[in-house]
Amino acid sequence: MVVVCGFFAIGQEGKITPLNIKAERDSIIAPLFPPTAIKDSIANDSLATDSLNQKPPLLLDKITYKAKDYVKLSQKENKIYLYNEAEIYYQDTELKAGIIIMDYIKNEVYAGRMVDSLGNYSQLPYFKQGSNIVIPDSIRFNFDTQKALIWNSRTEQQAAAGALGSDAMKVYAEITKKENDSVYFLSEGKLTTSTDTINPDYYIRVRKAKFVPKKKVIAGFSNLYIADVPTPIAMPFAYFPLSVGRSAGVLMPSFGNDPDAGYFLQDMGYYVPLGDYTDITLSGDFYTNGSYAFRTASIYTKRYKYRGNVNLRFENIVNSQKGFSDYSLSRNYNIQFSHTQDTKASPNSRFSASVNLGSSDYYQNSLQQRNLPNTQNNTLSSSISYSKTFPNYPSVNMSLTATHSQLTSVATDDDDDDDNINMTLPTFQASVERIYPFVKQDGVKKGIIDNINFQYSVNAQNRLVTNDEDFFTSRMFDNARVGASHSIPVATNFKVAKFFSVSLGGNYEDVWTLETYNRSYDDVAEEVVIDTVSGFDRYNTYNFSASIGTTLYGTFNFGEDKKIQAIRHTLRPSLSYGYAPSFEQFYDEYLGEDGVEVQYSRFTGTLNGAPSLGQSNSLSFSLANTLEAKVKDKDSTKLEPKKISLLSNFNVSTGYNFESDSLRLNPLSINGGTNILDNKMSINFSAGLDPYAIDNNGRRIDTWNIDNGGSLFRLTRANANVSYSISSDMFNKKDDKGRKEEEDEDPFDYVAQSGGRDDDLFGRADDFNSNPIRKDDKNADVENPVYGTKIPWNFRLAYSANYSNTARQNEFSSHSLMFSGDIELAPRWSIGGSSGYDFKNQGFTLTQLRFQRDLKSFTMRFNWTPFGTYKRWYFFIGIDSSILKDLKWENRSQN
Repeated sequence: MVVVCGFFAIGQEGKITPLNIKAERDSIIAPLFPPTAIKDSIANDSLATDSLNQKPPLLLDKITYKAKDYVKLSQKENKIYLYNEAEIYYQDTELKAGIIIMDYIKNEVYAGRMVDSLGNYSQLPYFKQGSNIVIPDSIRFNFDTQKALIWNSRTEQQAAAGALGSDAMKVYAEITKKENDSVYFLSEGKLTTSTDTINPDYYIRVRKAKFVPKKKVIAGFSNLYIADVPTPIAMPFAYFPLSVGRSAGVLMPSFGNDPDAGYFLQDMGYYVPLGDYTDITLSGDFYTNGSYAFRTASIYTKRYKYRGNVNLRFENIVNSQKGFSDYSLSRNYNIQFSHTQDTKASPNSRFSASVNLGSSDYYQNSLQQRNLPNTQNNTLSSSISYSKTFPNYPSVNMSLTATHSQLTSVATDDDDDDDNINMTLPTFQASVERIYPFVKQDGVKKGIIDNINFQYSVNAQNRLVTNDEDFFTSRMFDNARVGASHSIPVATNFKVAKFFSVSLGGNYEDVWTLETYNRSYDDVAEEVVIDTVSGFDRYNTYNFSASIGTTLYGTFNFGEDKKIQAIRHTLRPSLSYGYAPSFEQFYDEYLGEDGVEVQYSRFTGTLNGAPSLGQSNSLSFSLANTLEAKVKDKDSTKLEPKKISLLSNFNVSTGYNFESDSLRLNPLSINGGTNILDNKMSINFSAGLDPYAIDNNGRRIDTWNIDNGGSLFRLTRANANVSYSISSDMFNKKDDKGRKEEEDEDPFDYVAQSGGRDDDLFGRADDFNSNPIRKDDKNADVENPVYGTKIPWNFRLAYSANYSNTARQNEFSSHSLMFSGDIELAPRWSIGGSSGYDFKNQGFTLTQLRFQRDLKSFTMRFNWTPFGTYKRWYFFIGIDSSILKDLKWENRSQN
């Protein structure tokens, strides 16, 4: 059936098209405003209306409308016709279209597209009610009942507050019935997160569905289509949550088969938002051989206040089967806690935390392959601190800190008695601002007297040393050491001959402890017996120091017309003297073996140790060097030359001990570093040179090394570290106008640090359940025919060598070269890898190859560790959007 209304026809499918009107050049020309429009209009009655028997109006507000070409009001048909860029507004309802016909008796409106002589459609209807937006081919809407029929509708539902692009669900339907403001019924619908709204690369086809905007879609039989091709992935019914913001929900697991642990379900869990500032994720793994794992992850954040995360992990690992000789049961755990506070939240107090502790072999034996990069970490460290400042003069700074350091390399040993965990529970520190007693607080300090100053500081600790077996048990406190140190330094400084800076000072230290150790020799057992004496005890020490230093500059000018205009060498020599008396009063004696008197201090073995026995009288020398250059800038518009650093630092130091009968000269220590190649390469080095020779047992002797047939200095140690990073972006011309403005940060887009490296030299984690946010690529949808000449890439290199020769062992304790890089072969193809070579052990380090394909709405990744202890592979393909991230397929090997 076709209904003809004036110049337009409304078809059964709801499409509105103009009738064929013969015009010049065979084109459609909008008719002029009808001359009868004035007669058809309704004039307002000047007489007052009768208030009796008056029916309430059906329309609760005024309807406003307009159109670009013309507006026709037909009193005979009780309709209003709007043509070209037509618009209607009523309360929170907004309708825009090429053609709109409104029946003001039925309070219904019809909207459709415009079509030109070539059959091309334009000005699709735009229907907005509240915050819901629908863009169909045509629509029929009733203002009274708020019901509508919509043909070929398209709408977009945000997955989360502020989500854009692929994280928004697009809902298509051939026919949509709007029941009320919150319920729609769909027929032959499509759901997708693809950014291509015309030809999506994938969609979920639903035959019939109930659609509640911003809440959910409940559908009947549904199946997945990729490139308009149906796949075997189908569901008899489906539920798609579309709630705005965070909402609770089930986390779908991944399944597979492990040769050692059997079939498994991984990452099965539940997500729960807890208010506006925090959430929690509960997940777990289950294996058919009895192994299982539980994890909790919570993120909390308050903008401009604080943010952090808490991760708790526990794994029960079963190897083999009961009754077999290789059966074993182990339990691993890991605790992570991170907290950062905005500096503006509380200027005078601050709380921060970075915790990563647990079983030493957690990462090495973890059931989850995503921990692969952390298997190469040798240390787990933690720190929790609270600091408070009292700003009134003299200001006082106080802090309370708990620290933890744990070596993981001992986890490979069979001996569990090795103490690999050091903790301070806690450390209390306080210091008073430097005070100048002979000058006013805001006065000018001149001369030796005015610059006299002193401070006060205290450091108290409770230090523990334990191992994995005793960790988190009462036995971890058996070897606790408690002590405190109070320090009062006094100093002054002044100038001599204008160019020399002189410093004089002394330090008084008072050390407290809660237990001491007496020693005696047991003739029967023939061993030294140590008795612990509980109770407060103390000792005090003091020392004096003086130093003189200056700064020398040497400039070599080559001329302003040269590329290198000048080189400046800066030298900072310094000569220091230190003296400390002997503190024999804190030492006792006992008769040792064969009646020999042995001196000892009851403070040996305490937290801060014993005071020095013997006078200290030494002179030390140091020389610091820097080298800079003035280089003509490549930019000819800049008049000033550019300063670059040739040698950031080069330091040489040694000392002379006046109290020693022999070996008075200390070894020469050298260290330095620089950045070259526009700071792309960092070089750091250090070495130790000893002027004395050694005997056959490797002990230093009072003979110059050159007199013993060697060189002037004997190399005892050396260290070199070189890092290099480069990428194709460094060769692109910088365009300040093209920089992307920073978007508001999602407070819950927070990645928990695992205490490992911040680069990928040890590989990347195989955590594909939380896909990383795809980097911005404004040309991702543009085919670049010359892409092969501008391939994006990056490369990182790290070289490290440690040489030791203190006793003529002449060996490298460590010597390795590591590298990693990525290259984009095409706009959506990326390959990368990381590896290295250990020259000491003659083998490759952890090697990983990475392949990634961006399929627009999908991501495909393959990570492969081809050899070594952690040989494995991992394949993943899934939808990027967080709404449908459970639509994935992954397969993996297991170590």
